[in-house]
Amino acid sequence: METFQRLESEVRGYCRSWPVVFDKALGSHVYDENGKPYLDFFAGAGSLNYGHNDPELKSKLIDYLTDDKIVHSLDAYSASKREFLKTFEEIILKPRGLDYKVQFPGPAGNNAVEAALKLARKITGRQTIINFTNGFHGMTLGALAVTGNSMKRGGAGVPLDHVATMPFDNYLDGQTPDFLWLRTLLEDSGSGLDAPAAVIVETIQGEGGINTASAEWLRGLADLCKEYGILLIADDIQMGCGRTGNFFSFEEAGIVPDIVTLSKSISGYGLPMALTLFKREHDVWGPGEHNGTFRGFNPAMVTGAETLRRFWSDDSFAEATKAKGELIAGRLQEIAAEHPETGAHVRGRGMARGLAFEQEGLADSVSAEAFERGLLLETSGPEDEVIKLLPPLTATEEELITGLDIIADSARAAVKQSQAS
Repeated sequence: METFQRLESEVRGYCRSWPVVFDKALGSHVYDENGKPYLDFFAGAGSLNYGHNDPELKSKLIDYLTDDKIVHSLDAYSASKREFLKTFEEIILKPRGLDYKVQFPGPAGNNAVEAALKLARKITGRQTIINFTNGFHGMTLGALAVTGNSMKRGGAGVPLDHVATMPFDNYLDGQTPDFLWLRTLLEDSGSGLDAPAAVIVETIQGEGGINTASAEWLRGLADLCKEYGILLIADDIQMGCGRTGNFFSFEEAGIVPDIVTLSKSISGYGLPMALTLFKREHDVWGPGEHNGTFRGFNPAMVTGAETLRRFWSDDSFAEATKAKGELIAGRLQEIAAEHPETGAHVRGRGMARGLAFEQEGLADSVSAEAFERGLLLETSGPEDEVIKLLPPLTATEEELITGLDIIADSARAAVKQSQAS
């Protein structure tokens, strides 16, 4: 640990909860340098939906590299980019009736969000972006402006302007799906709300605490955006690529966003890659108007295309994911029922699930107990009050049951410790 503590910035985070040195990974497990296995219910914060080092994807990647294929190409044409685009169109876009153009904005989710915000402002000529309470969209300045967390926003060091924050679904009691509250602001010239360029929304707020928007609420939001000429941006960076079952998390609501951001698991292998998708008529960029040095990372396109072919050529993977999600939800309900005094309750959809506690500090304690038992978990929510489960979508039922049993044991230990203190 001495090397990390001496040389690496204090900004490091996850290592403080997991004070071991990881070395190898395969499937749903990672191993420290002493060979101890850890079952991974974190999955790279959603970047490893298909597990670690999938053998078939690894083989494709190794073959590509050993054949001296191009790795870095900026936005020049490449054979791997052509193959990815054709595969994405045939397997993902066409079957869903989506006529999106594809932009490669850079290697990470915040690149996709920044491109989406800039494009929305360019299309509409407006400045204001509507975001939602407890939303999270990245750590660069534009993305931070539409993020709710006060600690993260405070790190900007400058004012974060041109945004208007509205309540997410179920944030306020009596929330109405017809958006009367927002409609009133848009209609009233004295409300102080400038005509928005766009609304940016997560269908499930991952970092915000696994807060799930209902299909009805999302449809109401889409209808309002269409009525007032506001572009709808769906941030599917963490909840896309099958995390909720369907490839896009907004499919269940039957809406078609104007702009969609993807990253994390789009490469299928944990390689850096991000996409900004937008309706064809919204492609108003001038050449080079938004660019980045690593927007053409070809190895990610190779594994990304193979992932789409392997997992998304039919509905079987999506249906299996939904079934696993119900298994997780059912077991979490049992754990919550075992500890009613903590206010425990279950949130989420598909294989994005959360176990929330009203008792302060309990989620952190459960996560720490789970680590000691060989399970990697993350907490989320404004007060880290939620145990967040993002296991690989490829995890077996046996692995899921093992992890859920560890959570049950960890919750018992944490509750007992809190009662004794």
